[in-house]
Order: sequence, then C-alpha cells, then structure tokens
Amino acid sequence: MSLAVAIQMDPVEGIDIDADSTFVLGLEAQRRGHALFHYLPQQLALKNGRVFAWIRPVEFCRSKGHHARLGDEQLVDLATMDVVLMRQDPPFDMAYITATHLLEHIHPRTLVVNDPVQVRNAPEKLLVTHFEGLMPPTLITADRRHILEFRREYADIVLKPLFGNGGAGVFHVGPEDENLNSLLELFTQLYREPVIVQQYLPAVREGDKRIILVDGQPAGAVNRVPKAGEARSNLHVGGRAVKTELSAREREICDAIGPTLRSRGLVFVGIDVIGGYLTEINVTSPTGIQEINRFDDVCIEAQIWDAIELRRSALPSA
Repeated sequence: MSLAVAIQMDPVEGIDIDADSTFVLGLEAQRRGHALFHYLPQQLALKNGRVFAWIRPVEFCRSKGHHARLGDEQLVDLATMDVVLMRQDPPFDMAYITATHLLEHIHPRTLVVNDPVQVRNAPEKLLVTHFEGLMPPTLITADRRHILEFRREYADIVLKPLFGNGGAGVFHVGPEDENLNSLLELFTQLYREPVIVQQYLPAVREGDKRIILVDGQPAGAVNRVPKAGEARSNLHVGGRAVKTELSAREREICDAIGPTLRSRGLVFVGIDVIGGYLTEINVTSPTGIQEINRFDDVCIEAQIWDAIELRRSALPSA
C-alpha cells in the first residue's frame, strides 16, 4: 500500500528531531513507501465545498540541520490525498477548531488522523470528565465562589487554564498561599473560558506518566519527573524523562477509555496519569514516542501506521 500523506503541522524547519513525534511518523511513512507532503494550518482554504492547501513534497532525514527537504509549493485539493495527519501544536483555540471544521469536509473519504470532529469534541481537560472515578477531585468553573469553596474543601490545589497546553499557566496553590485571588484576577484578564481546579497530587513529585494509546490500546509509557522546585513535569520546562512500566491501575484506566478512543477515531492519543489519577487525554498533537522508543526498544510509530493503514484499507474508496 503506497499512500499520499499530507501532514498539517507547524513549520518543519524548527522541529527537534530527537524528540518530535511527527518527525518519526514521517520517517516510518517513508520507510513504507508513502509520499509525504507538508503544509501549514493557515494554508488551508475552503472554496465551494472543496478543501485546498498549498502543499510541498517533503523528505525527512535524521540529520540535524538537514532533517527536512522541501519541494516546490503546489495548490492541491486535499480530497486527492489518502491520509491527512493533523499534527499542529496547540493552543486549542478558534483557529484550531476552524481547521477541524474544514478538514471535516474531506473526512473520512480522505482519512484524517485524528478524526477532526472528535478532536473538536475532545478537548484535553474535558474529555476526561466523562470517565467516572478516574480523575482527581476536579472543578471547572468561572465562578469565584465555587473556586473558593473548592479550596476550603481540599486546601492544596492546582489552578490551570482549561485550554492551556505544555504546562503554561499551571499554578500550585498551597494551603498557606495568599495569591489565589490575584491569580483569579489574572486568569479573568487572560482567558474568557472557565478555569480548571484540581486537588494537588503530591505524587507529581515522583512523576507525571505519559501513556501512548494506539487505536485504544496502550503502546508504552514514559515517566516525566519535575525538576526541583517545579510542580510541572513537562519536558520542555525541565522535566526529566525516566523509563517506566504500566501499573495495574494504569492498565485499568487504559481499559476504561480505550474503547471510546477507538470508536471516535482517535488513533494516536497521549494520556497523563499522576498517582493513579487520569488528568488529561491529549488528542491534538500527542508527543512522547521517541522517549518511549529509546527506553523500551520499540517502534510506536510503526504501530500507529499499522492502525492508519488498516483504517484506510477499510474505507469503501480504498
């Protein structure tokens, strides 16, 4: 099976080839003989019901500074592609949501991964609320009274933007911290959406585990340990990647959410688990493949392409 694959992502020139998950997805696609094309989200256009993009052929190579060779730009009807990988980074804002609406016009005749409708309907911190018993105590609201009452009940809390990403805007507010009111004023100025408040989990000091699921099945995990004096474990803010295995509780979480992910067409998903609690289900542009591959000597991108090819071959037009 040779496929024409368009990758919708941010500028390819600046990616970190030792960490970027889209990069190894591209390498694996090339190994299988698929033709790759790159375009930016802002190069999408919907005209008379057809979705176009200015795309460029791309060839990936694991050579720093020379990792992506781009061809000449051409305007293409994306319905002529076999697969579109929606891999631009958040924030999950109206531009991101608009892109899902445009790609909905070609899916599933052109297989979009992940399903754009389900990406739109599954924000990281909201989809998880549909699975009872998996989350830590959580509040989502814009009402200060609810937040203050939640703080009185749980004392030690974490405050974060509902549609934030990468650990940006995440605050640990301890029992004696006097900054909560100031933080709520700041959040009100910066965001129109409600905020999410959760009971602080001390287990985060031991790590925030990223688990990759492929078509609803766990494929591997990496533990991200925060640096000293930091409550966030994200790798790009100084978190340290550590080899790990799935616990019985984490397998229980995967079993609980896996069928829903698969039925929604969410082929490549990264979930975050702290101390046995599920905190996020990342469906927009999950990361972590390369770290897990190195620790476990596996090839998760191959599992992802197996799942994509299987779904593509099952389409009536395939």
